[in-house]
Amino acid sequence: MRFVIQRVLSAHVAIAGELVGAIGPGLLVLAAIAPDDSLVEGEWMIEKTMRLRIFDDASSFMAKNVEEVAGGILLVSQFTLYADLRKGARPSFSNAMSPANAKVLFEQLQTRWEARYPGRVQGGRFGADMQVSLCNDGPVTLILDKDS
Repeated sequence: MRFVIQRVLSAHVAIAGELVGAIGPGLLVLAAIAPDDSLVEGEWMIEKTMRLRIFDDASSFMAKNVEEVAGGILLVSQFTLYADLRKGARPSFSNAMSPANAKVLFEQLQTRWEARYPGRVQGGRFGADMQVSLCNDGPVTLILDKDS
């Protein structure tokens, strides 16, 4: 499992011009799932992300986590994070979980995250052609792998 975590001032996701998720200050999390991933890794990734101290406070650089600043989470599936670019000009996505299985696990992750942080989690729609917009804050962009 791989997350690209971006600290944002705002972010939103639209599908065919319809806004399906939006947050103010918080974290945009792009999530990819590998074939051997499970909900166990996903729960670890959620907890790790929630504990990351990447928000400033009045007296210190990167002192608070997303909960401490009452930030939002925008969770978006992005299998392309597992692209293999070593050969040829077309990416291979053989390192990503099959779409049918990944959809089930991604939806479980979103449900767990919503239970963990009620009312603060928004999301895209798995498998949809989404337009994601964000205003990165910092910029702060981190990559979290299940093996980190």
